[in-house]
Amino acid sequence: MKLFDLKLAALAAGIAIPLAAVPALATDIRMAIWSANEAHLALFNEIAAAYTAQHPDVKVSFDSLPFDGYTTTLTTQIAGGNAPDLAWILETTAGDFVSSGALSPLKATFEAAPDYNLADVTESALALWTAGGEIYAYPFSTSPFGMFVNNDVIKAAGQQTPAELIAAGQWTWDQAEAINTAVAASGKQGLIVRDFDYKVWDNLASIWNAWGASPWSADGKTCTFTEQPMVDAMSFIHKAIFTDKAIPGPGVTADFFAGDAAMTITQISRASLLPKENPFSWDLVPLPSGPAGEYAVIGQAGIGVFASGKNPEVAADFLAFFTNPENAKKLAKFFPPPRSSLLNAEVLGAANPLLSASQIENVVIKGIATGKVKPGHAGFAEIQQTARAALDALWVPEADVPAVLKSVCDRIQPML
Repeated sequence: MKLFDLKLAALAAGIAIPLAAVPALATDIRMAIWSANEAHLALFNEIAAAYTAQHPDVKVSFDSLPFDGYTTTLTTQIAGGNAPDLAWILETTAGDFVSSGALSPLKATFEAAPDYNLADVTESALALWTAGGEIYAYPFSTSPFGMFVNNDVIKAAGQQTPAELIAAGQWTWDQAEAINTAVAASGKQGLIVRDFDYKVWDNLASIWNAWGASPWSADGKTCTFTEQPMVDAMSFIHKAIFTDKAIPGPGVTADFFAGDAAMTITQISRASLLPKENPFSWDLVPLPSGPAGEYAVIGQAGIGVFASGKNPEVAADFLAFFTNPENAKKLAKFFPPPRSSLLNAEVLGAANPLLSASQIENVVIKGIATGKVKPGHAGFAEIQQTARAALDALWVPEADVPAVLKSVCDRIQPML
């Protein structure tokens, strides 16, 4: 018999049930994420178990959704009345989620949480997730893009390593292109822009920012795909793919972490994918400099609580626990934290033993200090899909780069 039916039967029989004798009903909390990485999930479940130990009536689960189409899946769940209680939110869609009213305010919950120290969370990290003095998501990861390199593959192709080029002041996109072209000619793949896969075009910001390019103006009102910096950057990328074979072409499957390629652009959270068996000699270096000089690109993700979720108050309380100073320090193993007290080589080094002090300083800390966040825009999901469809014409050998980029602007300008 269900608990509710049992209570009704007891009341009908005139039997009083002491409140303490009634077991608490379990509260299930679901967090949507885009990682299925076992190391990430192990850490999340460890933190969730610690929360459940303090709140036995709460059970937390993590729902891994595919990165490609993640936001579309999330919004479909919300529209269908099946919103998760919490979710990772991409920096590209921060504006939409914050302004839509979909997220519960969090500031009061954070301020009331024991030893939370909200002042330790930097204002710059909170900027995307704040409106009208209220906080709508916690920026759990502020992570620069870096270049993981396979020194064994590079040396086998007779090339200097990026570390050697950095020491000589010659780590540029032209040099990186030459290395990847030579590696491709030797039978391996060159550069993999992880999670791009000819679909997530905004990840190419990790390359085009070297030319000072951007998809739209600073105020977001004007498409700038047709401006010379973007034309030059996309022409460089197109040549690398179809002429030099330095970047795997459409339909080519290769995994840097399996030893298939010379380089990959990604974030430090992917260091957990480095092989433990039959490891290769690897390094993590800053992105190469380009015509616009040295630069860094940051990917930022927030965690928000959905107002339409079944238990927003409990979800907010769990989020405050998940992101308190103690757990933020644990999360720093994969996700550079927004807390000032944790942004130092000592803490990040202890959390990331695979990375050297110089790698952490030059890629992570310097990248956070100087980098620009990936481009985002109101209505980004629709813009992203529209631009993606227009860019399909770029990923063929005979593409007219300026003409394709003009077609992108023709399609997305009305949306800006």
